[in-house]
Amino acid sequence: MEISRLFDFIYYQQATYPLEKAFGYKKDGKWTYYSTSEIIDMANRVSHGLLKLGLKAGDKVALVVYKNRPEWTVMDIGMQQIGVITIPVYPTISSSDYEYIFNDSEVKYCFVGGGDLYDKVKKSQSNVSSLKDIYTFENRDDVKHWSTLFAEGDDAVLEASKGQVKAEDLATIIYTSGTTGNPKGVMLSHKNIVSNVRAVKSLLPVESGDRVLSFLPLCHIFERTAAYAYTFAGVSVTFTGTDNLGGEEGDLRAVKPNFFTTVPRLLEKVYEKIYNKGLTLTGMKRRLFFWALSLTDDYDFGKKYSGWAGIQRRLADRLIFSKWREALGGEIKGILTGAAACPVKMVKVFSAAGIPIREGYGLTETSPGLAFNRFNDTEAMIGTVGMAVDQVELRIDPTSGDYREGEGEILARGPNIMMGYYNKPDKTAEVTKEIDGEPWFCTGDVGKLIKQPDGRTFLAITDRKKELLKTSGGKYVAPAPIENRFKEDFLIEQIMVVGEKRKFVSALIVPSQEALKDWCDKNGVNWSCCGDVIQDERVQERYQQIVNRYNPEFSHIEQIKKFTLLDAVWEPVKADGSVAELTPTMKLKRRVILEKFQNEIEEIYQ
Repeated sequence: MEISRLFDFIYYQQATYPLEKAFGYKKDGKWTYYSTSEIIDMANRVSHGLLKLGLKAGDKVALVVYKNRPEWTVMDIGMQQIGVITIPVYPTISSSDYEYIFNDSEVKYCFVGGGDLYDKVKKSQSNVSSLKDIYTFENRDDVKHWSTLFAEGDDAVLEASKGQVKAEDLATIIYTSGTTGNPKGVMLSHKNIVSNVRAVKSLLPVESGDRVLSFLPLCHIFERTAAYAYTFAGVSVTFTGTDNLGGEEGDLRAVKPNFFTTVPRLLEKVYEKIYNKGLTLTGMKRRLFFWALSLTDDYDFGKKYSGWAGIQRRLADRLIFSKWREALGGEIKGILTGAAACPVKMVKVFSAAGIPIREGYGLTETSPGLAFNRFNDTEAMIGTVGMAVDQVELRIDPTSGDYREGEGEILARGPNIMMGYYNKPDKTAEVTKEIDGEPWFCTGDVGKLIKQPDGRTFLAITDRKKELLKTSGGKYVAPAPIENRFKEDFLIEQIMVVGEKRKFVSALIVPSQEALKDWCDKNGVNWSCCGDVIQDERVQERYQQIVNRYNPEFSHIEQIKKFTLLDAVWEPVKADGSVAELTPTMKLKRRVILEKFQNEIEEIYQ
């Protein structure tokens, strides 16, 4: 069958390989799954219900959940097939952000998950004239349950509605999580996302009947496009959160996934737990653990080991790495990471342990995939984000800034490029550049294309154009590569390089409290609280050693001359309601951090 619209994927699955466990999650402590036909049946009843509410093609409905769930998928399909536009919203934003997004998109209805979401949306409703009602996926006596929307109707009417939906039609508006100011609504058509799903589906190491775990938020285009690709591939999807992934009773061991997508910070936390567990070992077990870990340093895709080197790695695999794989369920074929730069160390360590890690690259505006390291060894390159996906063209524009030789802003074009920013034609024009009469999307990222002798070309990201800082000496510094390298040390939870219009580069460092406490215990430093410990001269010297170790890898201008340790935790959402330091995808909100820690930065430069 022809697939041109997003809701076609579920019908393709039904016609090609219908599943008994198409989508599922843990409900009331029990794993609950819905078959392909059940998902379709519920989606059709949602469509009929929305039509009876008076909704028509072009109307907007919002979805907000803390944790992925099948209801989200059902609502998404039910809206798409009658032309209603999905407005997915991050659950952690403020009521004022809800008001802005709902008013900008003129949302008519909102469907929410559990927790405080109903109350947050309800608080904004009085200031959103278009918002008629709020439904919940959880049972609450005072709120309409989403199932009350379900309705039966004339199938001919529904089929006619489906037939009116075209590939070029707007399917969703995704509001990007900006670091400052109001978010921009990225308009993506069915064609935009379908083209990307088609481009990546055959590149994923899964086949019909496999199991995947989905815990990144579906309101983010990375996970959403992945979910469509899973549907297309006939893969069983289990939705969960990040709160119970690991451990003997964790979701990874329970589901035994063959694949999942993630962000680098989650990989780093898994590695930190593995490493910290290694620190608790004694004697021969400890020596074996760190010996095996050292073997990952020279790992590369496709590298062959023979003789004694091969024997060592087989032994390490049997004694150490097999246990790592078991902790992830024991049946992982691959993990795709995106949304932020992945440290090379993470790629090497996990891949060497038989857990293939591949990094991809894209933006909300590109649906999202632009480049992707394939899961075979010949089409992947460590230190890059891979080769361009099918139908996507990439080029480097060295004219848009002051870059190193071979570097420039990454430009892209293809069927996956957004329709534009909703209600913001001026902002759309700002990210569009015409070259030889053709429009190219300006990503705002800085990179270079690495051409191999065999003709393959890989994309390497070197920094965000908007994040380049300029010292008072007029020298440009890319902070991201420095930060990513330093974060490979377990004692550093987060780091932000600063130095805009300053004489030299410095850094704000947030210690990893668990790792620092372990170091203090082993080195005779009394642990009272992080705020006191980071003032200790021995702790300061330990972090200076880290700086001294990594600094030589960078040019003199890029080296960190001074730093300050912070008694802080940078998070994507703050329990006290204050402004978070990280975006929902764990990227630094640089301007927020600069404002919050202005005094500490000034002390560095005094």
